[in-house]
Amino acid sequence: MTDRAPAGATRPPPPSPADAPRAGSGSRPGQGVYLYAVTPGEAPYAGEPHAGLPAGTHGDLRGVGGGAVRPVARGGLVACVSDVPLDQFGEEPLRRHLEDLDWVEGVARAHHAVVETLAAAGPAAPVRLVTVYTGDDQVRDLLDRRHDDFAEILARVAGRREWGVKAYLRRETARPAATPPERPAPSPAPSPAEPEGGGPGAAYLRRRKESLRGREDLWRAAAERAEELHAALGRLAVASRRHRPQDPRLSGRSESMLLNGAYLVDPAHEEEFAAVVAAHRDRFLDVEITGPWAPYSFTMIDLGPDRDGGVR
Repeated sequence: MTDRAPAGATRPPPPSPADAPRAGSGSRPGQGVYLYAVTPGEAPYAGEPHAGLPAGTHGDLRGVGGGAVRPVARGGLVACVSDVPLDQFGEEPLRRHLEDLDWVEGVARAHHAVVETLAAAGPAAPVRLVTVYTGDDQVRDLLDRRHDDFAEILARVAGRREWGVKAYLRRETARPAATPPERPAPSPAPSPAEPEGGGPGAAYLRRRKESLRGREDLWRAAAERAEELHAALGRLAVASRRHRPQDPRLSGRSESMLLNGAYLVDPAHEEEFAAVVAAHRDRFLDVEITGPWAPYSFTMIDLGPDRDGGVR
């Protein structure tokens, strides 16, 4: 397992400032309710405030700003939340804080740590970074209205884990061997830009064209190999998703990324999955596997219609 982020991003995406929470009925003065993920479960008994959280997380799980993670239960689902101050997570303060990359990084790390702990304990459907409501009643309303969506997601990911696979074009790779033609191809006529005859200028241009053709051949062969890898991993996975290739500033590598895939895998198939990845490390591709992760790529739910109560 590595400490890199899941396949699609280095951290969960920050919200737009327009999504920030607004005061509403049921809110506690100065406090918002930060939602991390939804898990299966029932309401805790009186006197056991953390009994609705997955086993192993009772009472000692801390989230954003060090707040204790607690359950808000409804209809067989548990929203795992903590209280956050609106002087940081209200609409105007959030606009300012989103410009502070250190602040965003700290929130993202705390959010991710809670989600990873929940996912390690059982099925969990993470939500987007900085999803804040103004009170527990709004969270319960969310669980009521989106119950079937959350239940479907939790059933899909139960007992499964996400793995990320990235494939890069190898920097030092021999040109693929060309297949000899059945008969000699006619020599191309020199272009107007090429000097006629066998002078040094013509020889340079020919070498330059051959070099470009070699790189194009290499790219084509590597891209086909990456497609084969994605298809082979998809046959082993319960579900797969192809993310956009990452910019080198995010990937930390200068080589071109040809595959940025996420795969939801049953534990029984993880060894075979890793073997397929290893088999595709060759003269064309350098392949990197990361994980296991909480299943971010297969659980995110669009809470856009629920924005009237706060951040998605």
